[in-house]
Amino acid sequence: MDGDGRGWRQCLLSGAVFAVCMAGTTLPTPLYGLYQEKFGFSELTVTVVYAVYAFGVIGVLLLAGNASDTVGRRPVLLAGLGFAAASAGCFLCAAGLGWLYAGRLLSGLSAGLFTGAATAYVMDLAPHGGASRATLVATAANMGGLGCGPLLAGVLAQYAAWPLYLPFVVHLALVAGSFAVLLRLPETVREPRPLSTVRPQRPGLPPQVRAVFMPAATASFVGFALFGVFTSVSPAFLEQSLGVDNRAVSGLVVALAFFASTAGQLVVGRVGVGRSLPLGCAGLFAGLALLAGALRWDVLSLVVLSALVGGAGQGLAFRGALSAVAEASPGDRRAAVISTLFVVAYAGISLPVIGVGVLTGPIGLEGAGLVFIACMAVLVSTAAVYLIRRPVRARA
Repeated sequence: MDGDGRGWRQCLLSGAVFAVCMAGTTLPTPLYGLYQEKFGFSELTVTVVYAVYAFGVIGVLLLAGNASDTVGRRPVLLAGLGFAAASAGCFLCAAGLGWLYAGRLLSGLSAGLFTGAATAYVMDLAPHGGASRATLVATAANMGGLGCGPLLAGVLAQYAAWPLYLPFVVHLALVAGSFAVLLRLPETVREPRPLSTVRPQRPGLPPQVRAVFMPAATASFVGFALFGVFTSVSPAFLEQSLGVDNRAVSGLVVALAFFASTAGQLVVGRVGVGRSLPLGCAGLFAGLALLAGALRWDVLSLVVLSALVGGAGQGLAFRGALSAVAEASPGDRRAAVISTLFVVAYAGISLPVIGVGVLTGPIGLEGAGLVFIACMAVLVSTAAVYLIRRPVRARA
């Protein structure tokens, strides 16, 4: 019993470290308007600054996504915390746009190292037979951390001094504490090998996976695209169209989407993968429709509902997609297939977001948002119809 208690304490502590790192990746979200005022850049630049993060994540997933299996969990996570600290340092020193690009890129490198390694570490540290509960800890740490970032920054920016500095000072303190915690946790890879033995992961898609992968990847792309647009431009929409200039409210609205995603992921085990994917697509479609209504009629309650419904749909769809693709993959290709799914998902965070930024100049934020919603609605509807006609059979 004492061993189980110690194991769960270590599992929860590693989850807390995971949450701290992920919070840093969304920390700047409610602050972009202040950076625009300070440096005088356009909405397109906001979306590009945001999307640079995804390029960092994709690069790490492709080049070193399996590094923690080779060199050990702790070295990879310590490196991820180092990148998180460097990212916060860039924002603290920001004297121009280049610092913001550097900070977002470093943040992406941090998240790319943590995404797989921290999930595996949380599950490694759980007591025997606790895989299901450990999965919930990892899910809550990942998405909950992403939600806490904008909430923390929004509250500090609104109600404390130095809005462009204090959030990152607080995050640096949390990262320092995470370093100390991680150094006290055990390594779970029994025979670590040198860093020189790490080889890049090549994305792969065996023929037997393609029928499942295409609709799963489409749903993942749309879900991450919705999150990307929501976190990059919703603060500007709230301020410009709805007159909501309270940074704490902007941060809370964005945070609700991530918290709803956590809830959506947690119910996949109950509804099953076969139903979670089409249900997730339906939730994403409803979230997109609510967002369209918010853009068209400038209604704050529709923005909040869009965050909740779309976030829950994203959680259902993404965890269902991950489970279905993993189940359909041959054992010796599973890691490569999952990496491919993550690459598609993170492409959803970057490319559509930049597209919205490009269109904002000629047709305005509302018009760009409606074009985005129409394109994503077509994609997710196509995936939903395919999944209804050819249901996925997999374990959650």
